Amino acid sequence: VHLVESGGGLVQPGGSLRLSCTFSGFSFRRYDMNWYRQAPGKERELVAGISGAGTSTNYLDSAKGRFTIARDNVKNTVYLQMNGLKPEDTGVYYCKATWSGNDYWGQGTQVTVSS
Repeated sequence: VHLVESGGGLVQPGGSLRLSCTFSGFSFRRYDMNWYRQAPGKERELVAGISGAGTSTNYLDSAKGRFTIARDNVKNTVYLQMNGLKPEDTGVYYCKATWSGNDYWGQGTQVTVSS
């Protein structure tokens, strides 16, 4: 399994970004997919998750109402739409694939929210 994130960048407060994570491997739909982030000097935290079929999602409290996780099981891609971005959303965003006790991580994409 190989994961590649993209879509990060510099955005002003209140702006939007859409992150993508492309999955290379077999049976993408079996994997639960999650987005994590890590701010400087802080621990990595779970931002959003989605089940393999896309029928169940979960969010960090501070992300609810602003972020939306979605997946396309044909394109083997998971997305994180982020609206209303705040400076505290700054960090490196990673996607993780989980199935049968195995976790796979991408290399991360930097998101910076600043005026």
